[in-house]
Amino acid sequence: MKKMQNVLIKGTKDGLTLHLDDQCSYEELKRELDDKLSENARANQDRPLISVKVQVGNRFLTEEQQEEIKMLIRQKKNLVVESIDMNVITKEEAARMKEETEIISVARIIRSGQVLEVPGDLLLIGDVNPGGKVIAGGNIFIMGALKGVAHAGSNGNSEAIISASVMKPSQLRINHCFNRAPDHVQDEEKREMECAYIDENDQIVIDRLQALMHLRPNITRLEGGH
Repeated sequence: MKKMQNVLIKGTKDGLTLHLDDQCSYEELKRELDDKLSENARANQDRPLISVKVQVGNRFLTEEQQEEIKMLIRQKKNLVVESIDMNVITKEEAARMKEETEIISVARIIRSGQVLEVPGDLLLIGDVNPGGKVIAGGNIFIMGALKGVAHAGSNGNSEAIISASVMKPSQLRINHCFNRAPDHVQDEEKREMECAYIDENDQIVIDRLQALMHLRPNITRLEGGH
């Protein structure tokens, strides 16, 4: 029976890609990787620096193990590690990702001097009074009047939006962009929900909420993606 290869080396126009088996033991993998790279180094010893991408599939490598793999590759004179890609993440990373995509619903009034901050999307059923502030890593949806400060996309998301039943903020901020005096302030008699987003000119603009289906089609994940 032919022995299964734990390390496959494939050449690409950008360098080398190493496919490492995710079923064998880590020590066995390191030994075979060292042998294969030594053979490859002898065949390419006169070539300039070669970029290497490492694919480890469903194997989780600790930071220490990743450094061991990088060191093993770097020892072969003309190889440089570009990346190590895994299909798995830690429980802590999974929990953080869940937090950042979770919708937090809060029913209260944010009064002057108060700050409400969530890691993901915020659905606030209530008002943000002047002097109050709401911050979200994702989108902000206010079923009430926004008269204070709203900061969406605080985790670096420029696609985030801010919406409110009454849009009269003292300041809007999305990621790094902010607008102290919005170009448009809603007429309270209209009672039409509006949204704020960053346009192609890197400016915050306010529009009807209906515009979102074209501007941010992925916002429909709030309805299960339908």
